[in-house]
Amino acid sequence: MRFSATGRTHVGLVRTGNEDSGFAGPTLMLVADGVGGSAAGEVASATTAYVVSASALARVGLRPAGVLGRAVAESQRQVRQGVRRDPALRGMSTTLTALLTDGQRFALAHVGDSRAYLFRDGGLSRLSSDHTWVQMMRDEGRMTEAEAMVHPWRNVVLRTINADDPSDADVMPVALRLGDRVLLCSDGLTDQVSEGWIEQVLLTHPDDKAVDLLLDAALAAGGRDNITCVLGTVVDGLAVVADGLLLGAVRDPANIVDPAAVHHIASA
Repeated sequence: MRFSATGRTHVGLVRTGNEDSGFAGPTLMLVADGVGGSAAGEVASATTAYVVSASALARVGLRPAGVLGRAVAESQRQVRQGVRRDPALRGMSTTLTALLTDGQRFALAHVGDSRAYLFRDGGLSRLSSDHTWVQMMRDEGRMTEAEAMVHPWRNVVLRTINADDPSDADVMPVALRLGDRVLLCSDGLTDQVSEGWIEQVLLTHPDDKAVDLLLDAALAAGGRDNITCVLGTVVDGLAVVADGLLLGAVRDPANIVDPAAVHHIASA
């Protein structure tokens, strides 16, 4: 099995630069949403997207959860190295939501508040849980979903890939089957577009059209953040194809701390 994947990204209508990165390929899909303010969130997201995607391609056929776990750890090291080289980057961090297959097994790595959704049998469900303050309040029963959606602290992220306080990622197996569709997206989509609308779009449109409509809906709702959507369907076929679609900040090699780092991983 493999993914038939596509994706789109947009800077939005308010931000001047795109700090999101994405990858859509036959074995790997990912979204990384950089955070940094005056620091370079685009460096954190691009470095992480590069390390995870290149590591996945260098370790074809190995256990997906193990590959993702090692790639997340290397991403943390690379972001830390970037700050050591250039202290002006201090404060940068990124979310990561990545789904990897070896052709039979699937694993999800998640840290932050980007999201992974499964669309199966006409219904949408979350595969990931936000690492945010409001989600923690929801889990503890101290806040309703309606309250969380409008709370002023809804974008306070508790876990990220960063230089100062590395966070553990959730790395877990995922049971997928032929015909399943998986959407990975930054909060530039989910802060602006309801899950009900996402479900309706996926119910009525194929992947290429669906990502266009989702991005357009986020822009129509205000486009207050960068928006990235990666959408793939699980199909039959060989998973070993070493290519993919690069999205956002990772398309610029200048945003990657150390492109040679992945060669070190591959030979380790």
